[in-house]
Amino acid sequence: MGKPTHFSTKERILAAAEELFAQHGFAGTSLRQVTSQAAVNIAAVNYHFGSKENLINEVFRRRMDVMTADRLRQLETALRDHPGQLEPILAAFIDPALALAQDRNGGAAFVRLIARAYAEHNESLRRFLSDHYGHVLREFGKALSGLLPGLDKETLYWRLDFLAGALTYAMSDFGLIKRPASASEAAHRSRAARELIRFAAAGLQAETK
Repeated sequence: MGKPTHFSTKERILAAAEELFAQHGFAGTSLRQVTSQAAVNIAAVNYHFGSKENLINEVFRRRMDVMTADRLRQLETALRDHPGQLEPILAAFIDPALALAQDRNGGAAFVRLIARAYAEHNESLRRFLSDHYGHVLREFGKALSGLLPGLDKETLYWRLDFLAGALTYAMSDFGLIKRPASASEAAHRSRAARELIRFAAAGLQAETK
């Protein structure tokens, strides 16, 4: 019986931390607030995570590991089933992120958390994300470079950086295009993905001067 209890305690802490970090930021959220919302004591946080820094990292790992696996699996499928095609590679990068944003179990909070990560310049978190997930961008860069021989590596990575920013904006659903009442969330996400893929493909293929 001990294992399920530990699992649920850890999940409660992660869920509470995700929501509070999204609302108040990393610096603005205390471990006392997390323990209060999760209905656990500080010893439970220390046992499962050891420190606030590790807790922040694990909040990201919980979501990023799933998205990373989905991206790399879809990239492998795109390269195998659609060789020489740009848009399936872009779909492999974009679709898992938009699916995560629509996840009813905290997806919206995690999107706000990503915005916090950009805004707060948390160097420890940036280092963690780079160390653990930087290889994903490199895999996509490698796949795209073979289809874009006219782009040097630096230009390609500039454009991928812009794509990542546009994707984060699309994940937030904060722009001019709101989901019509007649459209399901899945249909709206699918449309957003299609439009972003076309936009990204055009940007990546733009001539350099």
